[in-house]
Amino acid sequence: MLAGMNDTPTDLVTLAVLARRLRVSAAWLRSEVEAGRLPHLRAGRRTLFNVEAVKQTLLNRAAGEGVDRDA
Repeated sequence: MLAGMNDTPTDLVTLAVLARRLRVSAAWLRSEVEAGRLPHLRAGRRTLFNVEAVKQTLLNRAAGEGVDRDA
């Protein structure tokens, strides 16, 4: 991402940047990606994220949407 650009819904960031923005550990994000619980894009060896899509996914999880409570 270019310096000075504002986030738009289509901006992609790296795992390290997302971890800083969400104030969570990179290890936690990595485990969520590996478990298939966060939307992401693989670009070669890099994992990229749409910040707004991840935030919405986490908000939905916090609200109990998409969670199988019988499991």
